[in-house]
Amino acid sequence: MLLSGSDIIAECLLEQGVDTVFGYPGGAVLNIYDSLYMYSDKIRHVITAHEQAACHAADGYSRTTGRTGVVIATSGPGATNLVTGIATAYMDSIPMVAITGNVTTNLLGLDSFQEVDICGITMPVTKHNYIVKDVTKLADTIREAFYIANEGRKGPVLIDVPKDITIAKTEYTRQKPKKIVNHNPEGINAEIEAAAELIKNAERPFIYAGGGAVSCNAVEELAVFADKLDAPVSLSLMGQCAFDNTKPAYTGMLGMHGTKTSALALGSCDLLIVVGSRFSDRVICNPNTFAKGTKIIHIEIDPAEIGKNVKVDVHVNGDIEYIIDKLNSILPDMKHPLWMKQIAEWKEQYALRMLPVSDPDEVLPQQVIEELDRLTEGKAIITTEVGQHQMWAAQFYNFTEQRSFASSGGLGTMGYGLGASIGAKVGNPDRTVVNIAGDGSFFMNCNELSSLAKHNIPVIELVFANNVLGMVRQWQRLFYGKRFSQTDIDRGTDLMKLAEAFGIEGVRITKKQEITPALEKALSCGRPCLVECVIDKDVNVLPMVPAGADVMEPIMEIDLDDDE
Repeated sequence: MLLSGSDIIAECLLEQGVDTVFGYPGGAVLNIYDSLYMYSDKIRHVITAHEQAACHAADGYSRTTGRTGVVIATSGPGATNLVTGIATAYMDSIPMVAITGNVTTNLLGLDSFQEVDICGITMPVTKHNYIVKDVTKLADTIREAFYIANEGRKGPVLIDVPKDITIAKTEYTRQKPKKIVNHNPEGINAEIEAAAELIKNAERPFIYAGGGAVSCNAVEELAVFADKLDAPVSLSLMGQCAFDNTKPAYTGMLGMHGTKTSALALGSCDLLIVVGSRFSDRVICNPNTFAKGTKIIHIEIDPAEIGKNVKVDVHVNGDIEYIIDKLNSILPDMKHPLWMKQIAEWKEQYALRMLPVSDPDEVLPQQVIEELDRLTEGKAIITTEVGQHQMWAAQFYNFTEQRSFASSGGLGTMGYGLGASIGAKVGNPDRTVVNIAGDGSFFMNCNELSSLAKHNIPVIELVFANNVLGMVRQWQRLFYGKRFSQTDIDRGTDLMKLAEAFGIEGVRITKKQEITPALEKALSCGRPCLVECVIDKDVNVLPMVPAGADVMEPIMEIDLDDDE
């Protein structure tokens, strides 16, 4: 049938199973939005207050549903406002398709009104990008974009569509999406056998899993793998919810803000099995001392990550779900009672703790997150901004469900979480969604409270308010002679009045005894809710490994005396 370019975009989205898109209209995408109006019974469009939040919403939707997120923006500033969101998705390997408008093809390259080379701008932070200058190639470009976003190591793809291409017409024939096949090169079975031999001979195996285990849907296989090996399991920040945090085998995060137990397990194991993780600098800390003298198996879908940061003994490059399932089928059931007994003793001895406070009424953020965990039974979807609160969420919320955590790991994007929570709730309407924020991040995206109100999206925005940039202040305390330069951000804003102005529920926590009733109210109110939790500016995230230090030597306490 003969269709316009904009109708072809809508039809191709339907081909790919897309029923929800996020975005913000503008001149160069008027035709696309006109088609979305006509397709509104099949494709839901969620508008945000800013394009960056729309991009984060598509990202959060993807992370928590396993489907490809889609975001649409106009040319020029609309397109450039997506860049941080695209980079966030790229660093964390999140499948997303961004569709941007551009000026008509005859105006390209003339510095026309609201023209930018968005393909050139986003080239370093996309798996691939396109500018479509021929309407006959539009449908196949969209299909290829969705395939690339999901094949191998996943990531964002951008399609730039000049306005005249959305008007032009061509024949369109619907097609079924190309099937994503297992990414398993020849010789992988030999690599799996080599890994299995190392595992069979290990007396103290230690599993470390990252976001790849979640992305490849290998969570169930990983649980079986850990039981079969009778081995402890640690997770990266991106790997949260890849393994049930309540299981005795779980040792907590590894790395800069990981647990002492995970650090000791790393230093004592005779085999480290890394599943879907890229050995981030925040995990290995000092590459010269990381797992020194320990044999390492690296299971990873992206061949570029093999040996990039850490030299390994055996690598298996391919689809993680397939590899772990294959290992489970050929490995015998193993028992390591002395090793697991030692892990249990370390977990008890070095359990995450909160420093005692002199004021019994003081609110500790860790207690708030523990209570949130109890009230939601570890089954909520947690999104976060970036900072101390992000680490507390990963440390003290016990994730038990798959795809329950969305946070900017690689790029560390302040302002990510509220947009992501919108996408998470839209994609998972029957699940509780809580965005955990610090007030520094909150003031970067508080305009999106209007999006919650407009669409009546019952997300809980939990803001730890200490009037400082807490994580930066913590570094200034430790490494910059307590010179707290520009980290006092007290803006004098009454968040409860702000909540009222946006038309959402507002709850404030100022005392320890207010934690439970405030959270219960937020969880039961059935509408968007802003929870302001007032905390002391000098509550720190511990443990902490200084940049470049040995991951085995975390700071466990920080002296708060003589600050002034």
